[in-house]
Amino acid sequence: MYRKLGRDNKHRRSMLANLTKDLIMNEQITTTETRAKEVRKFLDKMVTYGKNGTLVSRRKALAFLQNDNVATKKVFDVLAPKYANRNGGYTRILKLNERRGDDALMVILKLVEEE
Repeated sequence: MYRKLGRDNKHRRSMLANLTKDLIMNEQITTTETRAKEVRKFLDKMVTYGKNGTLVSRRKALAFLQNDNVATKKVFDVLAPKYANRNGGYTRILKLNERRGDDALMVILKLVEEE
């Protein structure tokens, strides 16, 4: 099952794709806990596509990342080799305080550093 996050399908997919792109490019983002848990699933898919390295995988990643060539290139050229020996769990969630307006739990979602 997945979280709807209070949005319709197109808005939710776009929001998650944008958060995934930001995480790929900046290697850490600050967001709410529920969004971070959803983005984690999509980042794992993108890194798995990068590890496969096929043309089909590249096209699937490009389609999800809204034709962002820079982010897709980083997934295939930087992140996939970095996590080549890792079977999953490419992100870490660090909890922060609640957001002032609505008391939503804020977290930092960041890529783990390979030992």
